[in-house]
Amino acid sequence: MKQVFDWFNCNTIMGSVEEERSLLEAELDRAENSGLYTGDGSVDFNGNPVLKQNTGNWKACPFILGNECCERLAYYGIATNLVSYLTKKLHEGNASAARNVTTWQGTCYVTPLIGAVLADAYWGRYWTIAAFSTIYFIGMCTLTLSASIPALKPAECVGSICPSATPAQYVVFFFGLYLIALGTGGIKPCVSSFGADQFDDTDPKERVKKGSFFNWFYFSINIGALISSSLIVWIQDNAGWGLGFGIPALFMGLAIGSFFSGTSLYRFQRPGGSPITRMCQVLVAAFHNRNLKVPEDSSLLYETGDNHSAIEGSRKLEHSEELKCLDKAAIVTDAETKSGDFSNPWRLCTVTQVEELKILIRMFPIWATGIVFSAVYAQMSTMFVEQGMMMDTKIGSFTIPPASLSSFDVISVIFWVPIYDKIIVPIARKFTRKERGFSELQRMGIGLFISVLCMSAAALVEIKRLQLAKELDLVDKQVAVPINILWQIPQYFLLGAAEVCTFIGQLEFFYDQSPDAMRSLCSALSLLTTSLGNYLSSFILTLVIYFTTKGGQIGWIPDNLNEGHLDYFFWLLAGLSFLNMLIYTLCAAKYKQKKAS
Repeated sequence: MKQVFDWFNCNTIMGSVEEERSLLEAELDRAENSGLYTGDGSVDFNGNPVLKQNTGNWKACPFILGNECCERLAYYGIATNLVSYLTKKLHEGNASAARNVTTWQGTCYVTPLIGAVLADAYWGRYWTIAAFSTIYFIGMCTLTLSASIPALKPAECVGSICPSATPAQYVVFFFGLYLIALGTGGIKPCVSSFGADQFDDTDPKERVKKGSFFNWFYFSINIGALISSSLIVWIQDNAGWGLGFGIPALFMGLAIGSFFSGTSLYRFQRPGGSPITRMCQVLVAAFHNRNLKVPEDSSLLYETGDNHSAIEGSRKLEHSEELKCLDKAAIVTDAETKSGDFSNPWRLCTVTQVEELKILIRMFPIWATGIVFSAVYAQMSTMFVEQGMMMDTKIGSFTIPPASLSSFDVISVIFWVPIYDKIIVPIARKFTRKERGFSELQRMGIGLFISVLCMSAAALVEIKRLQLAKELDLVDKQVAVPINILWQIPQYFLLGAAEVCTFIGQLEFFYDQSPDAMRSLCSALSLLTTSLGNYLSSFILTLVIYFTTKGGQIGWIPDNLNEGHLDYFFWLLAGLSFLNMLIYTLCAAKYKQKKAS
């Protein structure tokens, strides 16, 4: 009798718990529908549903934008003048220093994949930023010590004799440098996504603000870059490298402080498990069911029965008609129906999980066109500088370093961001009826078109420069042609305008269109186009030199640019950019937007 009573009592308690849970979920659904809570699954620091009025939105963004501005100031404070430190203080040769800088910068754009996977799969964006920021700060402090403590600094040159750095000095310096690469890579794909997480995808008003956030996020990056490329570089060259590295380290500390200060206001997205594992599960399950026929009625494909996705921190995705071969991963077999066991994701995946992989495949052509744009962008620090070195760099008694004209690109971005956000978007909204004026795809397309104009402007300046060299009989002389370097300003200004459209459009596109539980990974993939664009630029340059110097020809890009045809190289890039824009237009026209529940 006692056992019966205990059984009855236990079931009564379990029943009441289930009723309470059902009531709580119903109450939360009512609250979400009434607009009190966010509808995108975001939670507070303790994992509870968040009230819109108390969290996120613009009230949380100053801390994130402040973090990004200070972190970028710290990064560019090291990167901008790093080659000078390697040659002047570590006494490396030009080739060795250039190789070390490019290897380090390449690493900075590969490590985002590490941070992205950790953020999406295990830690979440907040804790990934916190952990890698700490690593970043330790790297900055190590670098500062290596330039400040006499035992860690190489001896100064005596006349023309420059003693090499000791192995210990190299180890300490490069240890700090690659800690920075790991730190900046770890947080780079997470900060923009974490900032966008502060705006509810299901709220039309907040979606508009999210588009504005990406503009001001990029604005913050360029404010940090402008301060570094001017003030910090001057301090390093004139006041010493210890102070020149110490100030960026201090700003990195401020970046961490700014980020943690907003914790109580942030909205958090739960990590959804390894995206790479989920993609592999879809491929394995689809291959296992390769002989089965996909049902005509997509509702027969497997999906969880309630309102929530099986993937933590993700909304359900609606079924799409493309790539039906992948739908085989969601076919419920007779054996699974009989056993009632649907728990093996390597044999049966939900529609949402299948759609995640479909989305990545659909995004690939759009992603690939960004590589060509990044190759054009790479000319700012290479061919634009070499062109400027063969022009008149004097304005009165003042000499302008050719590389410093890249500041006009930064100034252009700082100029265009508020113009775009406050003037162009409201005007465009009246005609397009779109929340953000232009869609992400339209915005990126405009940027690709402006990049064609940029390379055309560079080619026209070079034509004028070569024409003047011929008139003044300077073709055979490796000297600057008396055409003022300020003629380069239009190409830098156009590149800045293209950047505002394409790079910010990429940030928006890869956040909005990526699956909820893969946003950091997709941001990392968008950053990867910068690295691949640099490699593509080097590859194009190698091919141009190879084919144009055949048969003993001087080639387009000889050591003496007065003898060459750098204008042909710029026209080549303009043509490639135009072709890339046409391919992009076709891909963008066919692109199917993500549909989330």
